[in-house]
Amino acid sequence: MATWIWIVIAVAAVVVVGAAVLGARRARERRVVGQQREQAQELRQDAQQRHRRAKEREELSRELAEQAKSERKEADQAAARAAQVDPDRD
Repeated sequence: MATWIWIVIAVAAVVVVGAAVLGARRARERRVVGQQREQAQELRQDAQQRHRRAKEREELSRELAEQAKSERKEADQAAARAAQVDPDRD
């Protein structure tokens, strides 16, 4: 065979191998990007759940604080009434 045919075959082989490597690299990058998107979505969902739970707990703590304030007021009123009724009061 002529030398120029071997050169053409070698160049074609290099081009084919280069295209295969480039294609494999791009496929790997797409796979990695897809995995990163999935991970980001999971993290977002986790953050939303945590945010929702924190909001619920904040609301519960507000309700409990209001209830404690009301009970404290009732206790103060009961103590004032007891002080009025107490026969040993000075």
